Amino acid sequence: MSFSTDTKNELARILAQKRCCQTAELAALVKMDGLIQISGRHRISLHLITESAAVARKLITYLKNLFAVKTDILIKKKNKLKKNNIYLVRMLTQDDVVTVLHALGMLDDKGRLSDDIKPDLLKKECCRRSYLRGIFLGGGSVSDPEGNYHLEILVNNEEFSQVLCSILKRYKLAAGINKRKNWDVVYLKGSEDIIKLLNLMGAHGALLNFENVRIYKDVRNQVNRLVNCETANLNKTVNAAVRQVEDIRLIDRVIGLSKLPDILRSIAEYRLTYPDISLKELGEMLEPKIGKSGVNHRMRRIQEIAEKIRESMKAE
Repeated sequence: MSFSTDTKNELARILAQKRCCQTAELAALVKMDGLIQISGRHRISLHLITESAAVARKLITYLKNLFAVKTDILIKKKNKLKKNNIYLVRMLTQDDVVTVLHALGMLDDKGRLSDDIKPDLLKKECCRRSYLRGIFLGGGSVSDPEGNYHLEILVNNEEFSQVLCSILKRYKLAAGINKRKNWDVVYLKGSEDIIKLLNLMGAHGALLNFENVRIYKDVRNQVNRLVNCETANLNKTVNAAVRQVEDIRLIDRVIGLSKLPDILRSIAEYRLTYPDISLKELGEMLEPKIGKSGVNHRMRRIQEIAEKIRESMKAE
C-alpha cells in the first residue's frame, strides 16, 4: 500500500473520545464525502460515499453514538480498471437526516441548506484537530516522502478552500491553493508543515515513518554533497598537478632544472617524482619543511618561468 493509504488507515482507526470531537470529525466527513439530495415534498436524503471500509465503519459508529440513528450500507464495485470497493452509508428515515444535518450546522432552523461551518464545531483545540482529521480522510492525500514532499486536500467549493486554508494557517502552516479542473487543491509543500499536520491529526505512526525517511534522505544528500565536494577538490588537485608537471618538463627541456634556484629546483624534482601528492605532502618532503602556502608560492614562480618560455617560443 502507498504511504497515503497507510496514513488514512491509521487515521480511520482513531475514534475520538469526546462527543464534541466526534461531532466535529463527522461534520468534516459529511462535508467532504456527503451527497445531499432533495426530492419531491422537500424530502432530504444523505448519502455518505467512501472508498475506505474503515472510514465507513467510523461514520456508522459516530452516527450511532451521537444520534442513535439507523443506517444501512451498500457496497459497490468500481469499474474493471479500478477494483476498489465503494461504500455507501445511508440513513433510513427523513427525521434522522434532518436531525443530523441540523446538529452539524448544514441545515438551518428554516430547513435551508448551509455551506457555513458551525462555529461551535471549531471552538476547542481538540475539535479543530478532529475536524482536520475528518477533512483529510474525506479528500486528502500525502505523497511518499521518498519523493517530493507534498500533501493536498481536494475541495469542490472555492469558499470552503479559503476557510480550510485559514484554519491551517492558524497553526502557522504554509498552506496554498491551486486550481485543478473543477477542484480547489489546498496543499502543503514543506516537510516540517506536513509533519506538523500529521501530528495535529494524530497520525503518529505515519509521522515517525515520514521522519525516518526524511532523516535518511537528508543524510544521503549530505553524503552525496560531501562526496561531490571531495571529488571536485580531487579533480582540482589533479589538474593543478598535471599543469605543474607540464611546466617543469618544459623548463627542463628548454633551460634545464639545474638553472633554477635551489629552492625551486628541489621542489620541481619532487613534483616530477611524486606527481600525485598534494601541496601539503610535497612541502613536508622538503628540507626544511614548508607549509602549503610556501609550496604554492614556489609553484607560482615556476609557472611564471614556464610562461615566459612559452611567450619567447611564440615570438620566435
